[in-house]
This record gives sequence, C-alpha cells and structure tokens, in this order.
Amino acid sequence: AALYILTQIYEHRLFEWENLIFYWIAVMVFQDLAFYTMHYVDHYCRLFWAVHVTHHSSEEFNLTVGLRSSLFEPLYRFVFFIPLVLIGLKPLDIFFAFSLTQLYGIFIHTQSVKNLGVIEKIMATPSNHRVHHGSNVKYLDKNMGMFLIIWDRIFGTYQKEEEPVTYGLTKNLESHDAWTVIFHEFKSMFHDVKNAPTLKAKFMYIFGPPGWSHDGSRKTSRQLQREKKKRK
Repeated sequence: AALYILTQIYEHRLFEWENLIFYWIAVMVFQDLAFYTMHYVDHYCRLFWAVHVTHHSSEEFNLTVGLRSSLFEPLYRFVFFIPLVLIGLKPLDIFFAFSLTQLYGIFIHTQSVKNLGVIEKIMATPSNHRVHHGSNVKYLDKNMGMFLIIWDRIFGTYQKEEEPVTYGLTKNLESHDAWTVIFHEFKSMFHDVKNAPTLKAKFMYIFGPPGWSHDGSRKTSRQLQREKKKRK
C-alpha cells in the first residue's frame, strides 16, 4: 500500500536525476535523513512514542532487540519518504536502500563490539546505539541515526558512550505479556487525556513529548537533563 501511494506521488515529481552515481548517493543519504526525522518524531511526540516504545522496552541489549519492531510503524513511516519521491527518487529504490540500512541496524544491537574509533564520528555503531537504548538521564533521546550518526551531530542529539548503560525505560514494565508490551503507553496516554483539566492539556498528552504533565508530576527527557546539569 505504501509503495502504491508513493508511486502515485512519484508521477508528480519535481526533478529528474541524470547522473546515476549522484542519484544513488542521494537515495542512501536522504532516506537515512528521512529515517532520522521519523525516529526523532517517535521520541518527541507521545502518540508516536506509544508505538515506538515497544522497541525500547527490553532491558536486554542484543541482536534480538534489533528485531523487536514497533507494530504500527509501517502504517505511517512511508509518509516521511514523500519529500524524497517529490525530488525524483524512485519509491522502490528508496525501499531497497531503507531495507539495507535497517538490516545494518539489526547488527548494531550488540554489546560485543566496543568503540570503533574514527568510525564513531560518521556511522551509527554499537557504541552509539547502546547510548540510544539507555535509560540513563544523559542518554535519553540521543543518537537517533540508524546508518549515519552525522545527523545527530548536526541536530544536537549526539551523545558519546561514557557511563555504563542501563537498558530499558525510565520506568520498566515488569511484564512480558505481549498486549502490555505493545499497548501499555496507549493505555496510559488515554488515561491522561481523560483526566486532563483543559483542552490544551489533552492535546499535549497526545502530541507533546513523553513525560510531559500539566502539573509537573512527571518530567520530559529534556527537563530531566536540565535538572541534572543544574545539580552539577
């Protein structure tokens, strides 16, 4: 369905690529940027975090976590590829490049590979991605890149692996029930919306960052990080 929709949009593309080398470089780079954008939204909009949290709820970190995919992401992630199609990148080529980088992403879910030196500055590596799965305050919402880490360096979401990583969520589920793992955040979100005192609060409980609360009873990752800096 996603391929069909993108193919229809491709018929209205704005550019044609003549140089095949530049074209494939653009496919690889721009689809990775599209993934970074989607991943950023997943972490900073609670509605999408409710989907993505499945991937982060494991308290282990190994190759199987790379396969612990969010159930509903395929329903909307193609939307982030629409700009790529409009600049003349073919949908099937985008999907091919995306598949390659996602396959690569599975293998960086490991604790066996340590720091890779200069490669850490360019690529998403096991070290960089261990940070991403950490519930340590300084590691929250960092290192979103799946193939290239340069987007995190450009947009200010990069964090080097420094202290030992505690994997999982800031508040772990203590359950392996599939229904709980997949839907717990949706349940919490609907509860907050139902009990929110104002229309603005209801909106923020859906589209605001995870951890936002109208009364300050919970904290977002940025609030926690600011508080930690002040204590230092």
